[in-house]
Amino acid sequence: MAKKAYLSVLPLSTISDRMKTENPWWISGTINSTIDNLKRRKFFNPFISLVENISIKRAVVLMGPRRVGKSVLMQHAVKYLLNKDIERKKICFLSIDNPIYNNIGLYDLFKIARESVVDDNPDGWFVFFDEIQYLKNWETHLKSLVDEYPNTKFIVSGSAAAALKRASLESGAGRMTDFMLPPLTFYEYIYLKDLEHLMVKYPIEWKNIISEFYSTINHTELNNHFIDYINYGGYPEVIFSETIKANPSTFIRNDIIDKILLRDLPSLYGIQDVQELNSFFSMVAYNSGNELSLDVFSQSSGINKNLIKKYLEYLKAAFLIKKVTRINDNAKKYQRENFFKIYLTNPSLRAALFSPISQTDNLFGNMVETTIFSQWMQRFWFTPYYAALKKGEVDLVGINKATLKPQWALEIKWSNNYYDSPNKLKSLITFCKNNHLNSALVTTIDKEGMKELQDLKLYYQTAATYTYSIGKNTIDRYLE
Repeated sequence: MAKKAYLSVLPLSTISDRMKTENPWWISGTINSTIDNLKRRKFFNPFISLVENISIKRAVVLMGPRRVGKSVLMQHAVKYLLNKDIERKKICFLSIDNPIYNNIGLYDLFKIARESVVDDNPDGWFVFFDEIQYLKNWETHLKSLVDEYPNTKFIVSGSAAAALKRASLESGAGRMTDFMLPPLTFYEYIYLKDLEHLMVKYPIEWKNIISEFYSTINHTELNNHFIDYINYGGYPEVIFSETIKANPSTFIRNDIIDKILLRDLPSLYGIQDVQELNSFFSMVAYNSGNELSLDVFSQSSGINKNLIKKYLEYLKAAFLIKKVTRINDNAKKYQRENFFKIYLTNPSLRAALFSPISQTDNLFGNMVETTIFSQWMQRFWFTPYYAALKKGEVDLVGINKATLKPQWALEIKWSNNYYDSPNKLKSLITFCKNNHLNSALVTTIDKEGMKELQDLKLYYQTAATYTYSIGKNTIDRYLE
């Protein structure tokens, strides 16, 4: 990459002073106390293992939706490196979205940082660039830095996940390692709020890719937290703020959704009618968990089907939604995807768009289903399906990638009725029979146990404890 002159209209001393403000450890030896006092997310350990691995000459690209804690995760990484006795003046953190860095490339920013601490040697540095998407052609800059400074570790993050994913795949082959930070899982919610005393291991023999299941000592208390999580829990700073909970639309909608729909996606894809995209997303969010089709979308919104396909891809790329395809009663994929389901990747988005939901709401069951799917979406190596039968459906099916046959089936309910009357689970029973499954799992409000129905074992676990179990096993898988 050509070494261009600084393009900023500001004096270098002003830029350097800003860098010193963003890097207080250059003087004090520690990070901001407010951030330091925050508990680390459970994804910290797998993330820091990539950061401190200097043997692999790759930059780390930290991706994820807005406000899920990427900047805090990077600051916690800084603290970790300081505790590892890395030279404090060789750790640099820069927020690229600050206007003071406008039109300055990564090469020049790194050069100014070295000049600010009077260190000509680029080796041994750990350089964090936050909100990297605000730099045009960032992936080209980063690739060049990795090539030119093999003994320096570069870590970048950004909220415009669509741009990050696309750019890192297209331009960073062999130079970048992606790391996804998802919205807060229910497992992390319980951990961050110091509620782990509520959880206990739950012995269950159900054959599933989850290795350990958990129950609770107090179903009523856990369910109250589960409802709170559904409405507010996807964002770390929201769960501790009663002010934000009182008006979630101010924080989540204005600060997160609107920035993605009205700024990030239009700038990335040249979307002209941002209000149409905004309205379309609201419709998608309201129908999270419902079976839909392009025809239904088109008729309801007045948007042509080709444009709807693009909108769905944009929203998926920004990690706002996940599309789940269906299989038939014999676990075969349909040749044409006429019908599918859309789930919000974070159930809290619904409360921001409309209003907090209660367990008596008619759509609460959909949000429980959305919440469980949102936990499974963090397992990026797993592809979920749902089964559509002639009469009814099965909410979640796990397919063995080697045999392409069902390994397990799950029915998501926010009800105890099916515990007392298992014969009502006709679609689940039919699917298991057709696919030679001798067991399945059903979620409830507060009932747990196992019931045998002819040759089928039905395991029951509460929706809240099952959601917790998915998150904990996902983190454990990361740490393997």
